[in-house]
Amino acid sequence: MDETTEADTDGPAGAHPVAGRNAERRRWQALAVCLLVGFMTLLDVSIVNVALPSIQHGLGASEADLSWVLSGYALTFGLTLIPAGLLGDLWGRRTAFLTGLVGFTVTSAACGLAPTATALVAARLVQGVASGLLGPQISGLIQEMFRGPARARAFGYFGTTVGLATAVGPLAGGLLINAAGSQDGWRWVFFVNLPIGVVAFVLALRLIPHGGRLLSRGTRPRIDVVGVALLAAGLLAVLLPLVQAQQWKGAVKWGLIPLGLLLLAGFVRWERRCRLPLVDLTLFRIHSYRFGTLLGMLYFAGFTTIFFIFTLYLQRGLGYSALEAGAAITPFAAGSAVSAALGGRLVSEHGRTVIIAGLVTVLTGTALAALAVHLVPGHGAGYATAAPLLVAGIGSGLVIAPNQSLALASVPVARAGTAGGVLQTAQRLGTASGVACVGAVFFAHLSSGGSWAGAFQLGVLVALGFEASALGCALADVRQRG
Repeated sequence: MDETTEADTDGPAGAHPVAGRNAERRRWQALAVCLLVGFMTLLDVSIVNVALPSIQHGLGASEADLSWVLSGYALTFGLTLIPAGLLGDLWGRRTAFLTGLVGFTVTSAACGLAPTATALVAARLVQGVASGLLGPQISGLIQEMFRGPARARAFGYFGTTVGLATAVGPLAGGLLINAAGSQDGWRWVFFVNLPIGVVAFVLALRLIPHGGRLLSRGTRPRIDVVGVALLAAGLLAVLLPLVQAQQWKGAVKWGLIPLGLLLLAGFVRWERRCRLPLVDLTLFRIHSYRFGTLLGMLYFAGFTTIFFIFTLYLQRGLGYSALEAGAAITPFAAGSAVSAALGGRLVSEHGRTVIIAGLVTVLTGTALAALAVHLVPGHGAGYATAAPLLVAGIGSGLVIAPNQSLALASVPVARAGTAGGVLQTAQRLGTASGVACVGAVFFAHLSSGGSWAGAFQLGVLVALGFEASALGCALADVRQRG
């Protein structure tokens, strides 16, 4: 498949060509709605971390309940992404977007009103499905509405959104719990989604374009049920032991991973023979998409786990409040916000070089954060890590959005939803794998009597390994192209 040809067939703006200044303004307004919704759903991944003590206090939740509040959402989110991408490609991204938005808003209310821990877990599982339905539609709509440098800018803004939502979540959660109290403060972590969801729905009805198109013209669209079953079973078997690594004791769980890999191999074989496959495997013939997917998986395995262990270190190891822990991570969000939009512009001119520069900067900032904790292991660690996290955030902004832009640049618009779903599924797999590996090292050091600072430093070393692997992937891509 020739990448240049694919990119050129998308037209000026996918299914919606620009028609004057009003149309141009409307596209960017529609993007703003997409980013608002994306921010809300991504925020819900990180904001709940600092709310766990409040949930435990307010509902009497067990450690297993708390684990499922976090990992259950991530699990159903990851399982939904690829089928959701296909649904958007088949039935129209606007319809899928609005459906997912309603589902997410309603389940946010159900989470906030949950009378028991079991009810909260059930609501979080369904909320993860709604969030997974939304994810691919956002990247698909960007593909549909923009092309060329404008598309790179749009993905730059999307990268800013990802970085902010990931890093601002703990601060936002801390502020809400601090204001509402530990007994019921956790409920406002979910209630905050309600006004955002309602406003976003009204704006989406007015601004999101109707232009989703069917993958197969002249035939009745249908879902590959066998493919969905094989993919869901395979991903579940791989993800479940990873997201439950700390709570599911014993080695039996790891036997699910080879079973999952066998199911995924069966999925690939089925998709090659299926007339209307769930995932068009020819997407992986596109060089930029293949490398971008792998790089994204490796990078998310490294950078997202830093927040996981840093929050634990600050709150449990040093006794930081939820608000203080969130504030300590804010420098990363600030750095990412500054550089992500810039990265979206630079990538159209400098390509993978921008991502390489970003990865080197992330590696430097992450390593300096570990050094800062070594030099200042006490209560001042939050201040000592501020500058290194700012550096790491600047680097991250030059990785996420540019990589997404390059990965999807040559994907046909009609396949944008499916391609975005696969790309985000790879990122979720990376996150789950990274948390499992880094968490194993982190908790093993603590269980052997080690210090919290030492556990954080060892965890960072594992995260650095994933980030270095992502850098190796980017360098290999450049060499292969050269």
